[in-house]
Amino acid sequence: MATHPTGTREEWLTARRALLEREKELTRRSDELARERQSLPSVRIDEPYSFEARDGTKRLADLFDGRSQLLVYHLMFGPDDDLPCVGCSFTADNLDGAVFHLAHHDVSFVAVSRAPIEKLDAYRRISGWRFPWVSALGSDFNLDFSAFTEEERRAGTGFNFGTPRHADIDLRSFELHGLSAFVLEDGVVYHTYSCYDRGTDVLNGTWQLLDRAPKGREPEPGDWPHRRAHEEPAQGGRVPVA
Repeated sequence: MATHPTGTREEWLTARRALLEREKELTRRSDELARERQSLPSVRIDEPYSFEARDGTKRLADLFDGRSQLLVYHLMFGPDDDLPCVGCSFTADNLDGAVFHLAHHDVSFVAVSRAPIEKLDAYRRISGWRFPWVSALGSDFNLDFSAFTEEERRAGTGFNFGTPRHADIDLRSFELHGLSAFVLEDGVVYHTYSCYDRGTDVLNGTWQLLDRAPKGREPEPGDWPHRRAHEEPAQGGRVPVA
């Protein structure tokens, strides 16, 4: 087992002040990146996507729920799956509490999966999630917002903008997670941003808290968090895998 270095309080303060400068640098760069995200060109969406919600069929514009901005979490839950991805469920647990506050900033939030609405509703109830969750079954919505070029989209490849690590992923065979942002202007929907893979890492408050704990994200890799809807973490031990 790895051990942490020890030292005096004075040595700790010296090291902590040096680290603080790096943290401030990261914060300033993060603010700059946020401005760059908001400066990306908007792409008009003319595809007539439809979704099944608890209260019937909705268009993409309807998901804004009277607001001008929309964040969509692409939650991995396929039509033939019995349960959603445990990692996506972990992220959804963290996102659920933020939805109330997003609404006060003119932002709506919805999760979208390809599983039928009956499966989504059943899992939503046992998870206690309060955010809207709609089904894109029969729609290319999740596929269209997981690929980079039109050619890659048609071929079903190109996840995470065609980065080499994901070049062999077939988007028509696998469920993938990510976050997409849209804006509604004069009745027209525009796509403004998407991120996938580790790009969604900072959205998960638990990861950020663990990064500040003495042992970080241990145990990893290979050990997913527990599924809150089914069991509680073991006291003083490793987190059980659902």
